[in-house]
Amino acid sequence: MLAAFTMVVSGTIVNVAVPDVMGAYGVGQSEVQLLSTAFMISMTTGQLLNAWVVAVVGQRWGFIGTLLFFFVGSLVAGFADNFGMIVLGRVLQGAAAGVVQPLVMVTLFQAYPEGKRGSALGLYVMGLVGAASVGPPAGGLLIELFDWRYIFFAPLILVIIALPLGALFLPSVRSKNPPNFDWIGYILICIALYCLMTAVSNGAREGWGSNHIVTLFIGGVTASIAFIQSQRREGASMLDLSLFKHKMFVMAVIVTSFSAVGNFASVYAVPVAAQLVQNMTPFEAGLALMPSMMLAMFIMPISGRLSDKIPPHLAVITGFIFLTAGVVPFAYADANTSFTMIVIYGLIGRWATAFVQPFIMNTALNSLPKEKLNAGGGTLNFCRQLVGSLGTNLWVVFVDWRIDFHASALTVTQSTANATSVELLRGVEEIYREAGVPESMHHAGGLHYLGQIIEAQANALGFQDGFWVLAGSYAIGVIPAWIMGRMYYKDKRK
Repeated sequence: MLAAFTMVVSGTIVNVAVPDVMGAYGVGQSEVQLLSTAFMISMTTGQLLNAWVVAVVGQRWGFIGTLLFFFVGSLVAGFADNFGMIVLGRVLQGAAAGVVQPLVMVTLFQAYPEGKRGSALGLYVMGLVGAASVGPPAGGLLIELFDWRYIFFAPLILVIIALPLGALFLPSVRSKNPPNFDWIGYILICIALYCLMTAVSNGAREGWGSNHIVTLFIGGVTASIAFIQSQRREGASMLDLSLFKHKMFVMAVIVTSFSAVGNFASVYAVPVAAQLVQNMTPFEAGLALMPSMMLAMFIMPISGRLSDKIPPHLAVITGFIFLTAGVVPFAYADANTSFTMIVIYGLIGRWATAFVQPFIMNTALNSLPKEKLNAGGGTLNFCRQLVGSLGTNLWVVFVDWRIDFHASALTVTQSTANATSVELLRGVEEIYREAGVPESMHHAGGLHYLGQIIEAQANALGFQDGFWVLAGSYAIGVIPAWIMGRMYYKDKRK
């Protein structure tokens, strides 16, 4: 759990550093979000490596090897002298995180007897949510006290502690007939995700109809289809397609996908919006979500025990309803929204993640035979990370588009007929006059200030539109959760 905690901290700790990295390397939001999505993409493909790693080297050596891999990635990102090297470091970190998380989840699931596995998964998710809550404020504090590069070095302390503990206590059971590494499948899924993510990230800047972007989309879709077809052949070991013959597992995947879009994007969105819209410091922005995440963490053990006793769909539907209600207030937040209100908005619904993830995981793994648990754990996490990463990427593109839209719309209204703007310019010019600024600069200074106000308002409106999208993702998730409930009662009657 210490290792899994570290991986999630590293995934979320960079969110508060987004404005600093944008300034350091002169990149826009559509590019800098690769700090998050590159990690997520790499972690997504890493989820599919879990079953192979455990089969070949066992849980103990797989754990040790991936932590060392993570250590190297952190050093690459921390000492990088250009933006590309930081992204490479994040890719290495993500690959390690992808293997460790399902490894830990399945190990806990197997260690507990049937009837108490929900409690085990509650502890697992509690650690992940706790890490997600600690990451942003820890990152903000490191940035304010030292430098943004320290966000890559700090988690290594936990890795150094986790390594010997894993070597001492983790089991090391290998498969007698481990499969060969599926190079074809791994290369295809990496190509698919790279093409799709790059196309989405650069589409707005280069033009969605440009030859480069269209080629990337075609390449991504083609590689995705080829990957699925490759997993039908004998000896394929990346994605066990037989898992999707279990209907309850499929429904759990669908439900977790809707949850992932809202969870991933909101954890990215709130700290970034707090800095760009509310002008909070990195530490304040990271701290804003911490109370709600900590509340969810403390509820997790309770919800985990309940997942062994009550129908899963009832808890998931309840969770989605409160998560929707918690996101809606953010859709009304603007530059005047205080830190206290941001915290309260988070408390309204964020705790409800405790009634979504443990129930989904327990439902998915309980629907599978014992020999499919490692593959099932990796596949469930793969789907969650894939949809969450793509969803976050698309969400950022959507917000950027809406910011540009609102900026253009507000600019059009700035004319001599706009009494408010004219009065503002006069007030600014008067301030300059009283301060002794040369008269030739009064009007230009007023226009610059007006431009800053328009930019701030456009940012606020763009993020508001984005939060409405996240609320919609949670709300629509109620539908597959309800269908999962009907299947649950049907299986009970059998």
